[in-house]
Amino acid sequence: MWLRWLMLVPTLLGFIGVAAWMYFVYEPLPDPELACHYGAYDLDDGRVVTISPSSGRQTLRMVYMNGLTEHLKPIVFDAQGAPSVFSRSLGWSDNAFVGDQVAFGSCKDGVIELLTHEPEVTAGRRRTFDITGVQFESHGLKLSGRLVMPRLEGAIPVAVLVHGSERDSAVMFNRLQYLLPANGIGVFVYDKRGTGKSEGSYTQNFHLLSDDAATALKKAREMAGPLASEVGLEGGSQAGWIIPLAAGKAKADFALVGYGLAESPLAEDREEVFDDLRTAGYGEDVIAKVREITDATGRVMASNFKDGFDELDAVRAQYGKEPWFAKIKGEFTGDFLNTSNWLIRLLGPWFDVGTSWVYDPLPALQAYQGPHLWILAGRDSSAPSANTLRILREVQKTHANLDIVMFPTADHGITEFEMKNGNRVGTRFSEGYFQLLVDWILFKDAKVKVQGPIVYDGNAVAAPALP
Repeated sequence: MWLRWLMLVPTLLGFIGVAAWMYFVYEPLPDPELACHYGAYDLDDGRVVTISPSSGRQTLRMVYMNGLTEHLKPIVFDAQGAPSVFSRSLGWSDNAFVGDQVAFGSCKDGVIELLTHEPEVTAGRRRTFDITGVQFESHGLKLSGRLVMPRLEGAIPVAVLVHGSERDSAVMFNRLQYLLPANGIGVFVYDKRGTGKSEGSYTQNFHLLSDDAATALKKAREMAGPLASEVGLEGGSQAGWIIPLAAGKAKADFALVGYGLAESPLAEDREEVFDDLRTAGYGEDVIAKVREITDATGRVMASNFKDGFDELDAVRAQYGKEPWFAKIKGEFTGDFLNTSNWLIRLLGPWFDVGTSWVYDPLPALQAYQGPHLWILAGRDSSAPSANTLRILREVQKTHANLDIVMFPTADHGITEFEMKNGNRVGTRFSEGYFQLLVDWILFKDAKVKVQGPIVYDGNAVAAPALP
């Protein structure tokens, strides 16, 4: 009997591995027949809209400069089986009006029609950019990217787009490669190691990734040449840890971070746990106890699953019957509390991607002296921003060129949401967000032209220079 159970272990682990791959890694590639429709379109009512792939093989996402966004699903197909007409759902929901559709012309035509239930029709034409593909080398790996430049006279800023933690291809999915050039800004976008067409293994080692980003910036400078007035870095989420490091290594002309953290990845897990419990109505007396739990789980994670299990058992025993214990989630703490130690030791290294769990971003933040903008989400469920705002405000005291903008009602990604059955459903990108990106890169101006966002101007905080 014991031999039979022993033989089942590899099978069980195999199933777990396949399931994990399906959940964390596998995503069907977008239909290449639709790639010719990706880009920025000038609508005849004066608006600019971008089309890019979404999750799923034949779904698209349409995004307007004011932050409105729609999910497009195919409903009519041409003779070759390629979608030509799509339904339109608001935000990331299934809310749609019957008759709201998007129709694409041929790849050669580059035209789009937006139909509504009114009925109204708005037409548009795809903007033409100069796109140059390239491979460049970092740590012996060939990384794949491309330079996207608008057709303008004179030199313009170029933004190097830095990944978050996603595993998909930035060259394929990052919509800013269309939105920024449509507003007079060049873009260098690349697939980070282990994604898209780049070599190597996926990793969350921030030092390696910052080397790659710095190399990408140098390649962008080389390719753009005199067409670039300056070359800097832009990115969201995990890029908040990578960009300050890369900015110093490559002497970036500017750095722009969206919804990132100015504290360690372990703090991300801790603050997610605290945020969830505070939202559930628990006070600071409970948070003080929960801190003991996140300290224990953090020790296990930071030790690469070699240490901290005695402390983990102790907090399980001490707090396991508390009413709030089962509500703990976070990046990993909830999983650790509900998984046997032997299984954590066994499976933990399988899922390890070299994350720099104890990385302190403050030294790199303080060292970078160029123009710097952080955009934070006030209701960020993935990277709670309260501590980051406090840290950045302290850095501002000695960095007049560090600006901060808070979108108080936004979630991660600077997206607005509504609650449905206890879950957040995204409705749009925050109004003013995309215009802020454009204005700041072009003019280093953090003023926001809509109501709601809070601007912390570095010049108003920094101590005056000594005579």
